[in-house]
Amino acid sequence: MNGRLLTAGGIAAATTVLHAAAGGRSVVRPLLGSGVAAEPERTLHVVWHMVTADLLLSSPALPALARASAPSRPLVLFIAAQYLAYAVAFLTVTLAADWPRPLLRLPQWMLLLPVGVLALIGAT
Repeated sequence: MNGRLLTAGGIAAATTVLHAAAGGRSVVRPLLGSGVAAEPERTLHVVWHMVTADLLLSSPALPALARASAPSRPLVLFIAAQYLAYAVAFLTVTLAADWPRPLLRLPQWMLLLPVGVLALIGAT
């Protein structure tokens, strides 16, 4: 059993639940009621659901890969790359904002980064 992949899967599952529950309330609902033009609003709504699907599919994949006798290294690296890319995107946007304590305003990177790093390490 690959403990790093198993841990990454657990964090990914928690991230998925938080994304769907808390993010739906704090991001999607305000977005849909914001008065943004219809096309950008719907595009962002679709992107939200695309990320939800990605998180939902990768969450059980990591523990399954952790239990595999010969996990698919390319698949693990792909999942790691996705989470690392998400973390970099959040960090880039957050640090570019002129906010006090920006890393706490959009803390999603704190869950995404460990999944990516653990999966990356677990792939070796």
